[in-house]
Amino acid sequence: MDALPPFSRCALMLDMDGTLIDLAPTPDAVVVQPGLPSVLAGLRDALGGALAIVTGRPIETVDRLFGDAPGAVAGEHGGAVRRRPDAPVERPDLPSPPLAWLEEAERLVASFPGALLERKARGFALHYRQAPEGAGAVFHDALSEMLARVPGFDLHPAHKLWEVRPLGADKGGAVVALMRQAPFAGRLPVFIGDDVTDEDGMREARRRGGAGYRVDEVFGDPEGVRSWLRASAAAGDWAKLR
Repeated sequence: MDALPPFSRCALMLDMDGTLIDLAPTPDAVVVQPGLPSVLAGLRDALGGALAIVTGRPIETVDRLFGDAPGAVAGEHGGAVRRRPDAPVERPDLPSPPLAWLEEAERLVASFPGALLERKARGFALHYRQAPEGAGAVFHDALSEMLARVPGFDLHPAHKLWEVRPLGADKGGAVVALMRQAPFAGRLPVFIGDDVTDEDGMREARRRGGAGYRVDEVFGDPEGVRSWLRASAAAGDWAKLR
């Protein structure tokens, strides 16, 4: 397991779904545990503002759930970055998917009751957690065929979903973008996430001399992450990892 860098030199970067908050049947059904925004705000202040939520969700969703608790937010897998609550949203020059893809995605989810289409500024995701068995395979094949016809996009798996996003939008790139400027610049990033979409962020954090942790391997579940964050905020230093 990676060693934790000294608290005073760290920048903390946290995935949201499956890391800070429990997964839910639908994206809109997630719940933020009482007191968690205050814990994050306390850690943010103790780290000189160097705390970010790095997620595949839009920045607006993070704002709705957490307010200004994080010092920064990287949304849409790095496709949108806001360095502090009052800063503008920065977007790299990345393509949006063709309208025909979204129309086809709507037809796909209509074929499987319980499936959901989640639209994003530079991509979209098809959720099949509540869809009949086999929906995931159908979505994968249909989306793969779409992407084969138009360059510049990738297909990514996550928890019971397939996501289309432009090349260049990943959480490793989000770490790079955040670390360019204060209060993150010069610090050692610690990235915590729960699935394959977070591994780019973990790798980049390690490359920069920091650490990367998977929830299931180090904390067990999101409540384990929250407990560790609470203990760290109370101590003003990193609590012991198991």
